[in-house]
Amino acid sequence: MSDNSEIAVRLAALSDAELAGLLLVATAGRPRFAAAHAALLGLVETGDAGAVADVSPDTSGAAGSGPAAAPDVSGQVGDVSVVPAVPVPPSGIPASVSGGAYSSSGVPTFESVRDKVEQRFGTAQGMGELDRETPAGRGVDEQWEAREKAARARLDRIRKSLHGNDIETHEP
Repeated sequence: MSDNSEIAVRLAALSDAELAGLLLVATAGRPRFAAAHAALLGLVETGDAGAVADVSPDTSGAAGSGPAAAPDVSGQVGDVSVVPAVPVPPSGIPASVSGGAYSSSGVPTFESVRDKVEQRFGTAQGMGELDRETPAGRGVDEQWEAREKAARARLDRIRKSLHGNDIETHEP
């Protein structure tokens, strides 16, 4: 544990700009930290972290992957954007993790949602079938059938009584 406390003391001694630069390097190329990396890039782009020293290692083939210029501000708020830049995952990170239940941005995939719904539906159907096989379930089914039979009989009597009244009123 003493190593962790030493690291924490050293990190606390860094300026905001140095810490932001260090975290940018540490999160670069790690898909699970893409959101944190994008947030740090937004922080650097808006200038909230101060000037970040060039601590990033050389990367090959990633032309134009550095921080983009901050968008122009309207000037109504003192030429400083209050809203941080929209986090955009760095290039090289796939849009979604294949075979996973979530995309790299943390949104569930359509397939995972469909599978979860189908699983819950199947479980509910199975529970219903098992419930009907128990003595209590059979008793409920018998009660339902008895009520249905009584309701049909009552409806037939009502129809016959109404039909009988119609015949009597039409004959003079």
